[in-house]
Amino acid sequence: MRAEEEKGSSYYNALAVEAVADEQAFSELYEHFFPRVYNFLFSRMKMADAADEVTSITFEKMFVHLAEYQSDKAAFSTWLFRIAQNGMMDYFRRQEHKKEAVWEDFFDPADERPTPESEAIQQEGNAELLTALDGLKERERHIVELKYFSGLSNQEIAALEGISAGNVGVILFRAIGNLKKILADDCNE
Repeated sequence: MRAEEEKGSSYYNALAVEAVADEQAFSELYEHFFPRVYNFLFSRMKMADAADEVTSITFEKMFVHLAEYQSDKAAFSTWLFRIAQNGMMDYFRRQEHKKEAVWEDFFDPADERPTPESEAIQQEGNAELLTALDGLKERERHIVELKYFSGLSNQEIAALEGISAGNVGVILFRAIGNLKKILADDCNE
């Protein structure tokens, strides 16, 4: 088990309280949760620019409201992922009001893009998985994303979703079985 995984939610809850006044503690929180929040948002939004934007907003809000976090009410990860979820919903609401396509939404400057070969290989694997995830029920997909894209524990997911950790395990087990079936069916077509 990696040292990072050995640190439980109580460690990060305490670190969040310290981070209000301690820049080093804040940096540790940021470095630990940034990839998890970004992966969660990207898995849901499927747009890198949008995930970048909402991740930035999430951590800005974390910074501004960190003193309001109450470790006795929820795990820090639960609190942070609620901010991310709310930010994502706000983003989609704003996008509904903007229906015009912008050139930059479709094309990136050539010097910032990966080579076509590397992009094709990566996208092929990612596309199959993302397509399979879309075949799951909403609740299953959401819990899989929290577990595997965001790295949350079953207990953290349970707190976020308002269900037991055992129920999270059962949902994950069924979802993985359904994903295997969906991927197998796609390969047979």
